[in-house]
Amino acid sequence: MAAAKVKVLCVDDDLSGLVIRAMVLERYGYEVLTATDGEQALKLFRDADIDCVLIDYYMPMVDGAYVARAMRHLKPGVPIVMISAAVTLPQDALRDSDAFVAKGTSPTEMHDVLERVLHHAA
Repeated sequence: MAAAKVKVLCVDDDLSGLVIRAMVLERYGYEVLTATDGEQALKLFRDADIDCVLIDYYMPMVDGAYVARAMRHLKPGVPIVMISAAVTLPQDALRDSDAFVAKGTSPTEMHDVLERVLHHAA
């Protein structure tokens, strides 16, 4: 029997970036679920067996830090990686995240960060 794929939840309000990121992660063998806002992300996070979250900081309605904090409360052991195109983030933006990846980071580097946080969580 084949091992189950690692399930990553990608959250970003930028649909084109979200689709590209999901395709890249699928090429690395991850099963990818996507959400375009915090409410949708929290519903998927509650309902699915998520192994890792990759979430954009700047989104309308609620930012990634708010969503990460809610996710931490629901399932404290699931690694969360914050992403952003911004050069600087507010001081507490990464408080509930395990790592940060800049948008535009190479696919290899993004994969390495995910593998590191997954390994650390195991």
